[in-house]
Amino acid sequence: MRKNLLNLDDIKNRVLSIKGKNVAISINRGRKKIDNYNGIVENIYPSVFTVKILNDVKLKNVTCSYSDVLCGDVKLIEEAISD
Repeated sequence: MRKNLLNLDDIKNRVLSIKGKNVAISINRGRKKIDNYNGIVENIYPSVFTVKILNDVKLKNVTCSYSDVLCGDVKLIEEAISD
């Protein structure tokens, strides 16, 4: 098993750097259920951050903790906007 080289402060800084940008978010909900969304990192709090979902009618916001990102349950990929 690979050791994780990041700590929570590194993850907080990376999420802070993509605030307001478009991201692809992948959430592992367990039992082979993985949800994929496109959204914008909207708010940043001391222990969680919120992502405004763009491509789903039912779901408007997702709240994730930094420890979810550290564990690998939540993956954020910054998307480039092409005009």
